[in-house]
Amino acid sequence: MGKKTGSFFDMQFITSAISTMLVLLLLGMVVFFVLAAGNLSAYVRENITFSIVFDDQIKEQEIIGFQEKLNSEPFVKQTFYISKKQALQEQTRAMGTDPAEFLGYNPFEASIEVKLKAEYINSDSLSWIQEKLMDNKNIIEVNYPQDLIDSVNRNLQKISVVLLGLAALLTLISFALINNTIRLTIYSKRFLIHTMKLVGAGWGFIRRPFLVRNIWVGILAAALADALLMGMAYFLVRYEPDLVEIITPTVMAVVMGAVFIFGVTITGLCALISINRYLRMKVNELYCM
Repeated sequence: MGKKTGSFFDMQFITSAISTMLVLLLLGMVVFFVLAAGNLSAYVRENITFSIVFDDQIKEQEIIGFQEKLNSEPFVKQTFYISKKQALQEQTRAMGTDPAEFLGYNPFEASIEVKLKAEYINSDSLSWIQEKLMDNKNIIEVNYPQDLIDSVNRNLQKISVVLLGLAALLTLISFALINNTIRLTIYSKRFLIHTMKLVGAGWGFIRRPFLVRNIWVGILAAALADALLMGMAYFLVRYEPDLVEIITPTVMAVVMGAVFIFGVTITGLCALISINRYLRMKVNELYCM
């Protein structure tokens, strides 16, 4: 058993695993950035607020009742009630002077700051929400930063397209690099494959050890790449705790799963393609390569 294990996990096996791991690491980082960009998009959108400004005649209890009703709406993520007094205090801090002192009254109205769910941060949804809210006669104004929202949506769309294009390109490059690594490994065994054919071994019997070996290369490479990706994510969150909103457990689970599936599938497929190529070759073709 000792000898068999030594011949299986030899230097060629380790070298193939490391080179495959580097490719999978690169691919995993692209998948990570694509998924994290989706979370970042939602995070940015859900932190854009708009204000519902109320008439001075409305009582505070009515506003709080409206807020509770608003929280049950499917498009609302979070709301914050800002009273007239609180609005005055905030503006006094921002301006460095109290407007009520020279005006003789508090010029600010009570309002509710609203954060919407990410899927509702678009022009059509916002227009519909504004119309719905303005049906309430106690609301005098609904303010939202239309220019900022349009700019954010445009920029996030561009980033998504670039990342998806990069992901597709790197997937093709990764396939080519892993395929070349496996082809070189099997190329060195081409005469052994021919000898096994001469002694009457079936194609399935010849293929099996090559497939098993390269699938194990994929498993080891994927495990190493996943470990490095998890380590990188851990240090990013430790460095900036707010990133936990973007680098979620779901993102990391999908990234690790994608790396593992791609690693095992691509190494097995490339090994199958390469071994079949050498199985079909005649002896004189082996010397011409």
